[in-house]
Amino acid sequence: MSLRKALLAAVAALSLGTTAAGAADLPSFAAAPAAPPMPAEWSPWLVRVRVLGVLPDPGAALSAGGVPLTGAKVSISDSVIPELDISYFFTRTIAAELILGVTRHSVRGAGTLAGTRIGETWILPPTLTFQYHFDGLGAFKPYVGAGVNYSAFFGETERGGFTSFRLTSGFAPALQAGFDYMIDSHWGLNVDVKKLFLDTKVKLNAGAVRGRVDIDPWIVGAGITYKF
Repeated sequence: MSLRKALLAAVAALSLGTTAAGAADLPSFAAAPAAPPMPAEWSPWLVRVRVLGVLPDPGAALSAGGVPLTGAKVSISDSVIPELDISYFFTRTIAAELILGVTRHSVRGAGTLAGTRIGETWILPPTLTFQYHFDGLGAFKPYVGAGVNYSAFFGETERGGFTSFRLTSGFAPALQAGFDYMIDSHWGLNVDVKKLFLDTKVKLNAGAVRGRVDIDPWIVGAGITYKF
């Protein structure tokens, strides 16, 4: 082979090698891998709309003119109402719940006062509970709670020949248990049970008959949950 042909062959080989190396160094235009999805923003707010059954478990200690009325008791009617509650989650397991609703009840005599109509009243009973929500159970989300109730009595109306009927508003402890069953990330179903230990003072006929009435209602509810 002549020197000229050898030089041309060497230049050609060097040119091909440089071209291949340059091609290897070029950026790839293949599709970049998809970015991982952003995690959904966690919201601390939850609301529920429920139907509640307010089921008093009453007891009473009454007196007339300072003399105990032995065997005198009362009965208090049940009530079914719509209710709204708002919950705020401080963490994924710790929350506070406030329920709002108004109930109306009839009060009658029982025991030695059986058959006596006493009166009717409205109750505004906002209840604040602090809850622990059990985590890691999928769509089933049970919880327990404890808190305080304030029952404001208003619109009392006497019946059965009494000239006045008054109940004293006040605070009461509350216990709670329930669960949400989430259908998707926002909507769910709720079942909830509360027990209030509510006592009140009662006056009839401007205080001629007075005493203490234990209302102690069970509050049983079911409804729809919405998680923001």
